[in-house]
Amino acid sequence: MDKLSQKILAEFENIEEILNEMPLHTKLPFLSPLELAGVAAYLHSFYNGIENILKQIFISIKLTVPNGNSWHKELLEKAVQNEIITEKCKLNLGQYLAFRHYFSHAYSLDLFPERMATLVEYSKTVFDEFKNNIKKYS
Repeated sequence: MDKLSQKILAEFENIEEILNEMPLHTKLPFLSPLELAGVAAYLHSFYNGIENILKQIFISIKLTVPNGNSWHKELLEKAVQNEIITEKCKLNLGQYLAFRHYFSHAYSLDLFPERMATLVEYSKTVFDEFKNNIKKYS
C-alpha cells in the first residue's frame, strides 16, 4: 500500500467512526442544544475529512492546493476540473461545505435540527459516492 492510500485509509476510518456515532436524523429535534452542537461538530469533521483526502490527492498528483478566502469552494471545483470527483459529487459535498461554513461562523445556539437532518440522513450515501469517485487513488 502506498503512502497516499495509507493516508486516505486513515481518513476513511475517522470518517466512518464519525458516521457510526451520528444519531438518526429523526432524533435531531429531540436533542438538547449541547447534543445538537455535538452532531454539528461531527458534520463539520466529516467534511474536513473529505477535504483532507482531496488535499492529499492534489499533493500526490502535483496539483496546487487552493488557498485564500474561497479555497474550500475552489478545492471542490478544481477536483471536478481534474476529474477526481464528478459534478454530482461536488454538488452533494457542497451542502456539507455550506454547513461547515455556517457552523464555523455561527453560534452553537443557532443550529436548527430540521436543516441538519438532511445532512445527517444522507451523510453515509454522500460518503459512499465520494469513496467511489476517488477509488483509483485509495
